[in-house]
Order: sequence, then C-alpha cells, then structure tokens
Amino acid sequence: MNLHNEQFGRYFNEFKVGEIYKHSVTKTITESDNNLFCLLTMNHHPVHLDKEYAANKTHGEILVVGSYIFSLVVGMSVKDISGKAIANLNYDKIIHDKPVFIGDTLIAETEILEIRESEKKPDRGIVYVETKAYNQKNEKVLTFRRHILIPKNNA
Repeated sequence: MNLHNEQFGRYFNEFKVGEIYKHSVTKTITESDNNLFCLLTMNHHPVHLDKEYAANKTHGEILVVGSYIFSLVVGMSVKDISGKAIANLNYDKIIHDKPVFIGDTLIAETEILEIRESEKKPDRGIVYVETKAYNQKNEKVLTFRRHILIPKNNA
C-alpha cells in the first residue's frame, strides 16, 4: 500500500459531527505482540505473560495487556482521524469493555462527537471523537474519547 497516493488524515473543516469512520486497518493479536509490549513497558504481571498462572485466574488464559490494546487502537485510527493532527490534547473515558486474548482480531471505528474552532488560533480547531474497538465476535472490547487539535485547510 502506498500511503502517499491515499488521503492520510483530514483537516479540521473536513469533519462533520455524527460521521463514523470504520477503520480499514485490522490486527490479529499475537503472543509476540503482547510479550514485546510487556517487555518494552516493564509490565511483568504474570496474567499477561505466564500461561500456567493465567490458567488459574478468572479468564483461564493469558490476557493481552490493556495499554497495548489502547495504543494499538489509537494507531488503527490515525489514517482516518489524526493523520494531520497538531496534537492529541487528551484522552478520556478509557473503558476496557471486555478482555482481549491472544489470537483475537480487532477492528475499530470512530465517531465525530463535536467540532469547535480554536479560541486562540484561527488556523485550527478541536475535534472530539469516540473510538470503539471490537473483536472478531463483534464484542466491544475498548471505548475511549479524545480531543484532537487539527489544522484547517485554507487552500
């Protein structure tokens, strides 16, 4: 895929309240993904890394670390939502709706909740969105909201 020939992100004035972007990027979670993220972030909780330990806990298998799922889903939305962003201003209401397991395939969508002009700089605005991720069974596994500072297209 050549991203230089495709739209990557949107300008502030291209967003409309109520629009839903179904992100085309999907990801099947591998054991290596989970292990590497745990190592990089120094999260060595055995429920994320030890099959025998996890087998005797609530879900009976390794749980994929939630901060990886959050980071992954943010990344899955970049091409459609924040590819032209100046900054992600905040993240809020992060909810892990259901656990994610090794072998799950995630898809995501983002709804535009609010758009408003910047009070300080007229060449940009703030877009408030809600992103949801689902597994291959169409079970919602993650929900979060964020405010994104995005430039206007004044061309």
